[in-house]
Amino acid sequence: MVMARIYRPSRTATQSGSARAKLWVLEFEPAAPRQIDPLMGWTSSGDMRSQVRLKFATQEEAVAYAEKNGLSYRIEEPNPVQRKILSYSDNFKSTRLDQWTH
Repeated sequence: MVMARIYRPSRTATQSGSARAKLWVLEFEPAAPRQIDPLMGWTSSGDMRSQVRLKFATQEEAVAYAEKNGLSYRIEEPNPVQRKILSYSDNFKSTRLDQWTH
């Protein structure tokens, strides 16, 4: 049976916003391990499903698609984002514990 993974991708380290992390993604698990090409050293796979990434607006839509097409699926819940709100002036506080260097 075909296994799928449903998750919401996290933002990359270079992004400050969450624009690309709003959609839910359905990816298929690889059916076979990747193989290394002896001539060029590239990794390749004969599994065409590994190239498919379906995007959905909600988790429920992704689950409905998987159930409609008879896919077994696994849902990975996103980790909560913990933001540490700092202002620039916090660098110059007199109560700052560590040394200030530039």
